[in-house]
Amino acid sequence: MEIQKVFLAESEIPRQWYNIQADMPTPLQPPLNPATGQPVGPDDLAPIFPMNLIEQEVSTERWIDIPDEVLEKFLLWRPTPLQRATALEKYLDTPAKIYFKDESVSPAGSHKPNTAIAQAYYNKAFGIKRLATETGAGQWGCALSLGCSMFGLELKVYMVRVSYEQKPYRQLMMKTWGAQCVPSPSSDTQFGRKLLEEDPDCSGSLGIAISEAIEDAVSTADTKYSLGSVLNHVMLHQTIIGLESQKQMKTVGEYPDVVIGCVGGGSNFAGLAFPFIRDKIHGKDLSIVAVEPTACPTITRGPFAYDFGDTAATTPLLPMFTLGHNFLPKPIHAGGLRYHGMSPLVSQLVRDKLVEPRSYDQLQSYEAGVIFARTQGTICAPETNHAIAAVIQEALKAKEEGKSKNILFNLSGHGLLDLSGYDAYLEGLLTDYHMPEDEIQEAVKVLNGYPKPK
Repeated sequence: MEIQKVFLAESEIPRQWYNIQADMPTPLQPPLNPATGQPVGPDDLAPIFPMNLIEQEVSTERWIDIPDEVLEKFLLWRPTPLQRATALEKYLDTPAKIYFKDESVSPAGSHKPNTAIAQAYYNKAFGIKRLATETGAGQWGCALSLGCSMFGLELKVYMVRVSYEQKPYRQLMMKTWGAQCVPSPSSDTQFGRKLLEEDPDCSGSLGIAISEAIEDAVSTADTKYSLGSVLNHVMLHQTIIGLESQKQMKTVGEYPDVVIGCVGGGSNFAGLAFPFIRDKIHGKDLSIVAVEPTACPTITRGPFAYDFGDTAATTPLLPMFTLGHNFLPKPIHAGGLRYHGMSPLVSQLVRDKLVEPRSYDQLQSYEAGVIFARTQGTICAPETNHAIAAVIQEALKAKEEGKSKNILFNLSGHGLLDLSGYDAYLEGLLTDYHMPEDEIQEAVKVLNGYPKPK
């Protein structure tokens, strides 16, 4: 009988995070102060982040120790299982072996607590009493609510309005863990009130919600801002996923030929892929695939440019693939993939051709998710379904070529609170949306006049 699940003992949990900045062939270009055009220093970030996280943001050390207090919380569910999708393989009649890292087993149901718990710890250690954050589909808001409850911090979450209305049970999870959750744009910030005056029915975006959370953080005592994706320290914290996966693949004497993850801001993809990208940089032959929606095609069709991380233009200018910070994505159900920009780290790795970007339609992604549910049993998050669509394509390609290959993907979260999207798909109510080129060109006009990356 084939091995279905690979577990690590608690004693085998990684005790350091991996920082890919130590190995990148092209160093990151610095974030810039929009007023001066000069590189941003740690002091410029101090109003919104604690200095211990800023130090991780700018670090180029290869290995960074995971604090014991954080490891203790991780052991509630980590190490997570690596599973073999044999039923999916049989359904596809493919010679490929399909493995997935199951991050849905966390208390919040996704990979997000890997950085939420770490960020809550570092803020607590720095003396912070309260955090403000944004969330799209709600997975990040739930995860940070969990982390703050573990370390006794207050939390306010600005949730993209369309997801707030689509996913009411995610709000309840946040409230159960003690957080306050409001729809964004909200009447609680100056920026939110301005947008609601212009458009009372504004469906919101991650960029808008980030602006509100940052405004909250800088205008409220003992409060800092927390981000669930995009930034370097978030990517760092997530690498525990890939580090565990490497140990688990080695246990069964295998190594992936293809590593796949979905991307919105980049965190679950980076978490799985970065340790394997290190292997690729040092000579391993493998493909690394980052999958996004065609409705928000940041890395497949957006320019690489300096842009703001939020709609109100309050962040430093970041070097990244972007659709422009004013971009308002269509309200597709994969709310966690509706961000205008991409992690600078992931962006640079795409530019260096270490990562292959792809985009998939909403209908193709849901079809893949339903196939996975009916073969493997797990109902995955709509975000994860984009990765599964690529997995199926790779497995069928292996079948056509008559080649055996190992495919590894990140099951970044379950979809048990996303069933309204499945209902719409199964009832034939969902449609695909491909951004017209003129719409993209209009969206990126906002970048005119900004400094240009090299």
